[in-house]
Parts: sequence; structure tokens; C-alpha cells
Amino acid sequence: MNWVSFVALFFVTWWLVLFAVLPFSLRTQDEDKDVTLGTVSSAPKGPHMLRAAIRTTVVTAIVIGIFYGLTRGIGFGFDDIPHIVPDFTHTAGR
Repeated sequence: MNWVSFVALFFVTWWLVLFAVLPFSLRTQDEDKDVTLGTVSSAPKGPHMLRAAIRTTVVTAIVIGIFYGLTRGIGFGFDDIPHIVPDFTHTAGR
């Protein structure tokens, strides 16, 4: 895998993991009993985006490491996944 593909894969995976990590350890204003006027009670008290970005980077590095280990170390690829849809190309000429 060249470095451009690696960066693209890391970028896409990072954004997907970010949305999975954001809700963890989030405290709402209602939980702290300190609702700011003009906001809903479910608004986050402190989003802690730097902490979320660090967690996202760590989880993404682990996921990319597992992917790299499976594809380069073991040699697992898309051809190793069984096809769900049957192949009807051999009956196309009938």
C-alpha cells in the first residue's frame, strides 16, 4: 500500500471512529444540574474535543494496525471472503 492510500484510509477511518467515540464519557448539562439559558438540557457540559481526538487517533491506529496485519502479515484479502451472491456468468450464453 503506498502512502497516499494509507493516509486516505487513515483519514476515512478516523472520521468514522470519531463519531463512534464522541458519546463516550459525555456529561450533559442536565446531569450536572447546570442548564445554560437558551440551550437544551441534553447539550454537553464540556465536549472535551481534544480528549475525543486523542482517543479517536489511538483507536484508529489500532484498527489500521489490525487491518495492516491481516492484509500484509497473513495475506488476507477481499478474494478470501466468500461470495454471497452466486455467480451466474457461466449461464449467460444459454
